[in-house]
Parts: sequence; C-alpha cells; structure tokens
Amino acid sequence: MDIEELIHNCKKGKRQAQAELYRKYSSILFGMCLKYSRNKTEAEDNLHDSFMTIFNKIEQFNFNGSFEGWIKRITVNTVLQKYRKEQHLNVVSENVGEEIDVDVEQADISLSTLLGYIQELPNKYRLTFNLYVLDGYSHKEISEMLGTSTGTSKSNLARAKMILREKIEKENINIA
Repeated sequence: MDIEELIHNCKKGKRQAQAELYRKYSSILFGMCLKYSRNKTEAEDNLHDSFMTIFNKIEQFNFNGSFEGWIKRITVNTVLQKYRKEQHLNVVSENVGEEIDVDVEQADISLSTLLGYIQELPNKYRLTFNLYVLDGYSHKEISEMLGTSTGTSKSNLARAKMILREKIEKENINIA
C-alpha cells in the first residue's frame, strides 16, 4: 500500500492502516523523541503521545508538502507542549556571555555517550540545544516554540554548551 492510500485509510480510522503507519515511522519519530527526552521511557511516552496526536489530526493533512515532515513537526510540537505545561523552561537571567563552542570532533567520545550527556541536560537546556544545534531552528523560532524570549534561548544554548563542554572535558581527563 502506498503512502497516499495509507493516509486515506488512516483518515477513515482503519486500525490496520494506523498500525502500518506506526511501523513505517515509529523508528524515525522515536529517534526524535529520544533526542528531546531525558531517557528511553520518557521517549516512549512522547512517541505514544505523538502518534495519538498524529492520528487525531490526520484529517488536517491535505497532501501539501511532505507527510514525514508533517509528522515530525507534530512530534516536536507534542514533546515541547509537554515541557511547556511542566513549566521547566523559564530561566532567571538572560545574560548571555560569549558563545561557547563544544568541539566534539576533537574529543574522544562516543555518540552514545554524547547523547547520554545531552539527555542529562535540564529540560530548558536540552530542548534549546537540540532545536538549535541538531534541528537548525533560529533563536527566534525556538523562543516562539518554547514561549520564552530570544535572549532566554541564547542563554539556554550557551549554558547547555558549557555543561556539555565540562562533561566532555571530564570524560577526556578520565580516559587519559
């Protein structure tokens, strides 16, 4: 069954089509959820919530643009909405020091270790870091998504990079 037919059948509420859509996209969306979550269990919950939203809103998809892009956007928004409700995104100070670069290429660190460090970041830092560094959103877009100011987005990114740099440096010292 092609994607258009699959979407039409999902719009009709056919469970078999929904199951096939889940099988087709769950691994991609789980990777996104994992990126924004603190751990695997939370990522699984976020994936579940994302698919519930996708199935509830699939009627709104009108085949303008990519379906995969549409469900990815829903997934990011579903996860961000959860964190906005928890109100973990506010920052006390918007003072942004100099931009801090984390040079992962020179660090002797595995991708899984780096992902673990990113997942350990406080919500406001992890979300901002992922949106800016991994997904390419601007600070203006991030501030709109998270309901914060542009300065808060910049500050959260700087603090996330600082925390990651410290963890990577500590990892390199422990390896040496």
